[in-house]
Amino acid sequence: MVRVVGIDPGLRFTGWGVIEADGNRLRHIADGVIATNAADPVSERLKVLHDALSELLTRLRPDEAAVEETYVNRNGSATLKLGYARGVALLAPALLGLSVAEYAAKTVKLSVVGTGGADKDQVQMMVRRLLPGAIMKRADASDALAVAICHAHHRASKLVWEKAR
Repeated sequence: MVRVVGIDPGLRFTGWGVIEADGNRLRHIADGVIATNAADPVSERLKVLHDALSELLTRLRPDEAAVEETYVNRNGSATLKLGYARGVALLAPALLGLSVAEYAAKTVKLSVVGTGGADKDQVQMMVRRLLPGAIMKRADASDALAVAICHAHHRASKLVWEKAR
């Protein structure tokens, strides 16, 4: 059994979700969103994000982490700020010695819904179906749980492949 934290980084809202995977059986542990104040300087917002991620990683003790990759949009400033948050999301688990995997949004959607073009409502519906009891007050939390599910699926496939060799 492995405990996985999925992180959907954002400077305003960073979603997180923790699951346990035992083969292809998944169990919801916890999920939530870390919010920062848009009026604060970026450096303070990144510190809030780091401190909150570090606290929840220490408390929930995942074995591995998975982070959604940044998509590039037309607004360069917004993309850069998202990149800052993503850097913190990669660094916080790495500082605690966790391996960190990265997945593109299309890969996550394909793994959870079955199509890389799924919308947020479809992702949330499938996460609820795969993880009964998950609350997910915001889409950021369901996206983070989807990242964790994606990692669990990819991890299981890799283990099967390695055993077959």
